[in-house]
Amino acid sequence: MLVFQKECTLPPFRRGFHLITDRVLKEIPELRQIRAGLLHVFIQHTSASLTLNENADATVRQDFESHFNIMVPERAPYYRHNYEGDDDMPAHIKAALLGSSVTVPITNGQLNVGTWQGIYLCEHRDHAAGRHLVLTAYGL
Repeated sequence: MLVFQKECTLPPFRRGFHLITDRVLKEIPELRQIRAGLLHVFIQHTSASLTLNENADATVRQDFESHFNIMVPERAPYYRHNYEGDDDMPAHIKAALLGSSVTVPITNGQLNVGTWQGIYLCEHRDHAAGRHLVLTAYGL
């Protein structure tokens, strides 16, 4: 059994949905040694999230942002947690809906994703700093 774990920091991204698959792969080249296994990507934040989705058409990422902003609006009168601005509580709700991790199969040293799938950083804050990820690859 091979196990590799790395921590990395992504640069700041503007609010929205961003493909980070290539950045993740650059940070953990050891996964090329794994014939069959899993890559687990975890984000150490409560106001950003990760998901796996469309990797070719940028309008999908724009539509995600538009939909989530309607589904989870800012300045809802029932929000009490707004210490860091109008995007504070909505960012936490969006992160809870999407989740803090993705797990992707590894086959013959490569991510075994569908043709049109990529890992997204879902940035829910207007002015976020870099985001910290824990990458764990394991398998045979």
